[in-house]
Amino acid sequence: MNKIDAFFGQAGALSAVVTGYSPRPAQIEMAKAIEAAIASEQHFIAEAGTGTGKTFAYLVPAILSGKKVIVSTGTKNLQDQLFNKDLPIIRKAIKTPVQTALLKGRSNYLCTYRLKLALYNTQGFEKADADALAKISSWAKRTKTGDIAEMPEVAEANPVWFQATSTPDNCLGQDCQDYADCHLVKARKKAQEAEVLVVNHHLLCADWSIRDTGFGELLPDAGVIIIDEAHQLADTASNFLGVTLTGKQLHDLAQDTLAEYFSDATELPELRTASEDLQFEIKNLRLAFGMELRRGEWHEIDQNPKIVAALEALAAQLTRLVEQLKPAAVKSKGLEACSKRAEDLLEQLHIVMDDKQGQWIRWFETFKQSFSLSRTPLDIASEFRNFMQQHPATWIFTSATLSVANKFDHFAKGLGIEADSNSWGSPFDYAKQSLFYHPRGLPQPTDADFTAKIIEFALPVLEASRGRAFFLFTSHRALKQAADLLQGKIAYPLLIQGSYPKTLLLEKFKQQGNAILLGTSSFWEGIDVRGEALSCVIIDKLPFASPGDPVLKARLQAMERQGRNPFFEYQLPAAVITLKQGVGRLIRDVNDRGVLMVCDPRLLKRSYGQLFLDSVPAMQRSRDIADVRTFFAEEARS
Repeated sequence: MNKIDAFFGQAGALSAVVTGYSPRPAQIEMAKAIEAAIASEQHFIAEAGTGTGKTFAYLVPAILSGKKVIVSTGTKNLQDQLFNKDLPIIRKAIKTPVQTALLKGRSNYLCTYRLKLALYNTQGFEKADADALAKISSWAKRTKTGDIAEMPEVAEANPVWFQATSTPDNCLGQDCQDYADCHLVKARKKAQEAEVLVVNHHLLCADWSIRDTGFGELLPDAGVIIIDEAHQLADTASNFLGVTLTGKQLHDLAQDTLAEYFSDATELPELRTASEDLQFEIKNLRLAFGMELRRGEWHEIDQNPKIVAALEALAAQLTRLVEQLKPAAVKSKGLEACSKRAEDLLEQLHIVMDDKQGQWIRWFETFKQSFSLSRTPLDIASEFRNFMQQHPATWIFTSATLSVANKFDHFAKGLGIEADSNSWGSPFDYAKQSLFYHPRGLPQPTDADFTAKIIEFALPVLEASRGRAFFLFTSHRALKQAADLLQGKIAYPLLIQGSYPKTLLLEKFKQQGNAILLGTSSFWEGIDVRGEALSCVIIDKLPFASPGDPVLKARLQAMERQGRNPFFEYQLPAAVITLKQGVGRLIRDVNDRGVLMVCDPRLLKRSYGQLFLDSVPAMQRSRDIADVRTFFAEEARS
């Protein structure tokens, strides 16, 4: 009997450790296909619908191959789930010892040196931050891994963690007095020794960008590299191949320099002045951009004398700090590190400001108290292909959403991949478990009162579903407008993205059992709500990316110059994959039931609408609200 059949069979190894186990044909087929790809050393693209069990389908053949395996996931949450939940089950079933390791980016690990520096400098902290640092200090004495996810008393999103973790900019490396006990160093050592290493896309791409600059590699060589949630990889890779300089990086440099000044260089008042003046120029540049939070093209900077002047003043002040840090660097390892950081940030600023070749997309983004200046490559396909060639491994790419109408061209071309591919549909019975509702008379997305009109269409659906819905939007503006319009019109609790942290919002949604959650892009994917609490998904528009986004706009213009059709080659496939992600929130279990509502009339009135319909599961379809009411009435009777 084949090893895969023996493992996944009714009386196989997996059935012995999973209660109520039942074989899934699609899972077994996918595992065999990946087993064959690894044996023949051929790259492979595997799309697996919700419920296929793709994690086990790729982990089992990879581990049984006996080769070193790297698994990269889309998020840290998925990374933790895979390492702490899925891998232990497989290790127990296989019964052969397998050395596994989890590796995250450096900002996820406690830095004892930075923590001590912060505790020494407590006079600059508010009481809440000082209390949080005290809790971190207590935890630091008992943690073995230093992974901040282990520390529930201080949320990972709390900005105070910056004081107790390091960045590539402020890490002292082997010069650090705590180097021998460094949690990050220990985690990387385990990663080098592991047979199965779990990372995330950010870390994988960081390794790629560091290798290109000649600083070495974080990740060990492997025989098999598995990219889960592979549809996210291109965007992550694009960010790492570019250069981004933020106001926060500059502010942190100034803050750290001041901390080192008070500790070791108080006889150099010009160093303090240069640091404080840099902080002033950072604020001045942020104000020059105006109060609106947005992403914009670089030519907006070039055409605005106020921003140009503020940017030049910032560059001059950073140059001054570099000069002041050079003689101070000999006084301590901390000042030496600040000096190196300042030089690196000045170089990055010059790179972003002085793009003479025009081979890059330059853009800016403003935040509430900061900004970013970025240079992004037009195309990453050739770069990523080179990266794959540097790793003589079998690459497996998998996700629930990689194909468009059963074709993988968009995904493969975006990363320059040449690979075999296959798709396995979800084992769920969508025809019985779900209804696709698309009412007649919907307004055009270009209508000024589009959101107000679709609310009127959505209200009877939300009444029939008794709340229990995700209402997903393609813009924050539409979400806010919908939230205002729904107030007082619906008897069920409204949960609005941004009112609470995402994890807390989801917990409230599950606990209340009849809530309506309004969300944008971050709720379209990676959310798993099983059971009756989520019985309806409403989508306002087909999710085409904003053509005004500076990076997308530049890429589309480049495709036009090459004589290509950017809408059909890029915008349409990307929108189809995003819609598939949103639809995927509805049915998460064999017992789930639900209604999908899409409020965009282009679904039937434009020729390309069929591509969307061909790419979603085969649900019952209706244009009559009576069918929605009947669907939910049947649920209430059962």
